[in-house]
Parts: sequence; C-alpha cells; structure tokens
Amino acid sequence: MADLFDQSPGDSPKDGNAPRPLADRLRPKSLSEVIGQEQVLGPDAPLGVMLASGSLSSLIFWGPPGVGKTTIARLLADETNLHFVQISAIFTGVPELRKVFEAAKIRRQNGQGTLLFVDEIHRFNKAQQDGFLPHMEDGTILLVGATTENPSFELNAAVLSRSQVLVLERLSLADLERLAQRAEQDLGRALPLDGPAREALLEMADGDGRALLNLIEQVAAWTVKGKLDSQALATRLMKRAAKYDKGGEEHYNLISALHKSVRGSDPDAALYWFARMLEGGEDPRFLARRITRMAVEDIGLADPQAQDVCLQSWQTYERLGSPEGELALAQALVYLALAPKSNATYAAYKQARAAARKTGSEPPPKHILNAPTRLMEEQGYGSGYQYDHDAEDGFSGQDYFPETMKRPVLYSPVERGFERELKKRLDYFSKLRIKRNS
Repeated sequence: MADLFDQSPGDSPKDGNAPRPLADRLRPKSLSEVIGQEQVLGPDAPLGVMLASGSLSSLIFWGPPGVGKTTIARLLADETNLHFVQISAIFTGVPELRKVFEAAKIRRQNGQGTLLFVDEIHRFNKAQQDGFLPHMEDGTILLVGATTENPSFELNAAVLSRSQVLVLERLSLADLERLAQRAEQDLGRALPLDGPAREALLEMADGDGRALLNLIEQVAAWTVKGKLDSQALATRLMKRAAKYDKGGEEHYNLISALHKSVRGSDPDAALYWFARMLEGGEDPRFLARRITRMAVEDIGLADPQAQDVCLQSWQTYERLGSPEGELALAQALVYLALAPKSNATYAAYKQARAAARKTGSEPPPKHILNAPTRLMEEQGYGSGYQYDHDAEDGFSGQDYFPETMKRPVLYSPVERGFERELKKRLDYFSKLRIKRNS
C-alpha cells in the first residue's frame, strides 16, 4: 500500500535534463564508498560489527554538519533491506508522525521493515520523543536519529537507553582531499588552483564534506587562465563562517578549552581559544567574566594581583569597546596563564560549604558570642573570650569552631607564588595555637 512517506526526498524521480548538484552526483552508493568515519564503519567498529552479525539496533548519529549522517543512514537501509523513510524534526509535527507510524505498521504486516531517519531529532520536544518509544520497542521502526547537539543533553533518557550513540567526526584534510579528487574525476578536469590555494579551499570547508563540494562546484564554474593562488581564491570566495553556537555545546566546549589552557599555563593555546570564541561572535563581556573566574579559581592567593589584572582589563574593555578592548582581555589571559597556580582557597571553600551543610545547626562557642543582656551573661555568653590584641604576639590561639565539632583543616596553601609566604604564616599560627593550648 502506497502512502505519503513511501517515497523519501532522495527517491523522487529526477528529470533527465535537469542538472544535478555535485554533492548529489557524488553521493556514495555503498558504505565502502563513504569517506571518513572509519571509527564507526570499520570492520571492528560498531556499525561494521552490527552489519556482519545481521543485527542492527536503533542509532543516534551525533556529529557536525556535512559528515555523512544522512548518507550512512540511507545506505544502512539498503544494506539491511529496510524501507528508508526520512523526516526532519523541523518540519514534522504529531499528525505527520502518526502517518509515518501507521505506514510503517502496514509495511511490517506485509513483511517489510522500516528504517526511520529523523534529521535534527533534538528539535523534537519530550512528548514527541516519547512517541517513538512504543514503535521502537515493538519493532515497527528502526530509528536512526541525527543530531549536531550533545544527545545526553537534548534527548530523553528513554530514547537513549534504546539506542546506541555513534559519534561522527568532522572530516580531516586528508578526507577532504580524497573527496576533492573524487569531484575532479566526476568533473573530468583538475581544479584551477595551485597547491596553497587548494589547501586553503580544503580549510574553508572546515571539515564539512557538503560545504567542500559546494565550494568546488563554484570554483569549477570559473573561467580562468592558469592556476589561481590563495589570494585570488580568497578574493573570489567568501570564507565559511566558523561553527559556533553561542547557546549550544560548541560554546561550552570552547570555554572549557580556554579555561583548561589557562590552568595548564599555556598562553598560546589560551589566546587561540579566546580568538576562536571571538571569531564565532561570543560576547567579550562573557569572556571577561569567565577570565575573572579563572583568576579566583585557579590562581587564587598564589598571585593576589591576578584578580585585579582581570578586573582592570574588564573595565578597560568597557571603556574602549570593541575591537581595541579585546586586547586588554588578551593581556589578562596571558598574565593568568603565566601566573603561579593554586586552587587551595577554592578547595577550602568547597570543603567549608560541605562542612557547613553537615553541621549547620551547631551554635558558635559561647566565648565568642556577645552578651548584650544580663540573661545572656548568666548563660555564659562571652565568658572566657581572650582579646587577641591583648595577647602575646597578638594571637590568643582560641578555637572558634563549634564546641562539638572537631577542628578541620580546610585551607592548605601550595608552595608557589605568594601562597608560599601564606603557608609560612599558617604554619606559624598553627604551631603557636598548639603552644597556647598545651
């Protein structure tokens, strides 16, 4: 029985005289023709093992655009003799989904399985994602979802538990070169580019095979004498915008890379990731805030000046604006990367919070409580308090923790930067406290 979804977009009949885009002409006809993704398609890789055993489970393809998610899904259907149905979460609502499931049930009754490929599956809400579950469980559909977002954040746990997540990687320059050679073979001629220009073209694609083929199609249409150099190529082609989603996973990946580069005392890497975020359109004020956080989390009192440097650079940015103000933030990054590192205060703070949650009802010792009333005096408030300024060396050595609480050690300064001096002071007071209380 025919239905609205029996014919997927790629199966529609084509006019023999209509031009076909290069990306469509070069679409692989078998999994062996797929360029890249050996970590998924190799003989010992997940899909290779599944196909060899004849047991294919529901899948989630997670990866950037243009790396073959749709193509691999279509070829999997061919390899397993399943009917291929493709939908997009952007354009598909609940009524359309019901039609898809009903058609799949009819096919199943007639002995034909259905591979349902859902592009941008993360765009379906929780209720829509839940709608797939009964049809996955009873075998009506074999779900293959594609997403550019982290599935652990965007997909329901129930869907993930019934699927295997496979990570598809951006194509390497070597992969893109193989794709370019395949395109030249189809075109019947080499691209009019010299070596550096050819490499620049591959870099413009930024790991996206579809983008590369679109660029190649543009270059192949030019009428030029000889070979173009990199400058001529850049003049004729607009560089592809870097992949960066200020609200998505790439945002968190890059800020993590920036933070860890600073923590790892690598100013070159820190500047690189800082520039990557700026090129992607990140708000410099967000970066100023995060840079200041790095100072208090990873440098701390090993260099007390680091926090001031960050706040001054932030203020300088607010005064200068872009693009000059970004240089002040870059200077702060370099300072932080080369500063002595310590998370002693950060670790002590977290331990203090944990101790406070555990002993949150314990009162302070009475000797450090004020006694503004006679009743409080009679209850012993303030009794036995020693005024430190009157004590020898200005230090009484009294205990200020709750009386029922064993004194913890929270702050352990490192032997780096200014904290080396603070450690000497801490050790001095610790020894003196023992002496005063012995």
